[in-house]
Amino acid sequence: MIKLRTIEERYGPALKQAREDFRHIEPYKAAYCSDTTYRELTATTGQFEVPFWGQPCLVRYPDGEVQDGYTRQGLPIVTQILVLHYLIHADGTPMTNHWVAFRELPGGLGYDAAFQGRADHRLAGVFGHDLESFVRAAEALGGERITYGDAAFLFRIFPRLWLAAILYLADEEFGASASVLFDGSAGHYLPTEDLAVLGGLLVSRLIGQARGK
Repeated sequence: MIKLRTIEERYGPALKQAREDFRHIEPYKAAYCSDTTYRELTATTGQFEVPFWGQPCLVRYPDGEVQDGYTRQGLPIVTQILVLHYLIHADGTPMTNHWVAFRELPGGLGYDAAFQGRADHRLAGVFGHDLESFVRAAEALGGERITYGDAAFLFRIFPRLWLAAILYLADEEFGASASVLFDGSAGHYLPTEDLAVLGGLLVSRLIGQARGK
């Protein structure tokens, strides 16, 4: 019988590596490039405050401990990795204010089919006949209405990393479709594999919100 790995077993090595990489950043430069804040605590330690989905995360430097800014409790391991990677990879490139599909990201074409299943197809499958549920869920998650498709919302996940979810309803001629898109600068703020995770996480949150979870 195959034993399924826990999420800690699956992502633990990635978190350990992220914390090691985080130790080597220059904190004030990272804060500037990521549009976050950094406060020096001692000559060798400090703390970042990183907005993630509109909620503050506190990141201790240099050990990379990531906490909820309100409760001071630890955050899910995937969230910790995303926050650390954002600080590590942010290079300050200006946002482009135009949307790109996952396949247009660096190295995204080879993983696009998997991303479609993880994000776009799930979004269309749940909301393709239920515009109102999509709108309610997106608004509850802080989405900002933009003009695409039958309904579309912008999500400011990190200060300089925005995603969009666009829904096209089914009609007599075509089935429902949906797209999760990224600002064109997204590859300057997270690796493409993290952007795939983030797109899937956005869809999961939308579905969970609609189902009351």
